[in-house]
Amino acid sequence: MSEIEEHQRVVLTIDLPAEKLTVGDIGTVIHIYNGGKGFEVEFSTLTGETVAIVSLERSQLRNVDHRDVAHARRVA
Repeated sequence: MSEIEEHQRVVLTIDLPAEKLTVGDIGTVIHIYNGGKGFEVEFSTLTGETVAIVSLERSQLRNVDHRDVAHARRVA
């Protein structure tokens, strides 16, 4: 796995129904904990409205890949 840095975009690999987030949602790392074992990630709408800020473990996200395609969905 590649290193993840602050301000980098990442992809969620699990559903977080309480936060209205689903697998594949794209977020931005806003803080790194414990040498890269944990991350604070902000998920927002395409217009910049914050949907959620969540603490995640490395296994719950992945780096954006050059073959990824962005997809829009409405947050309930």
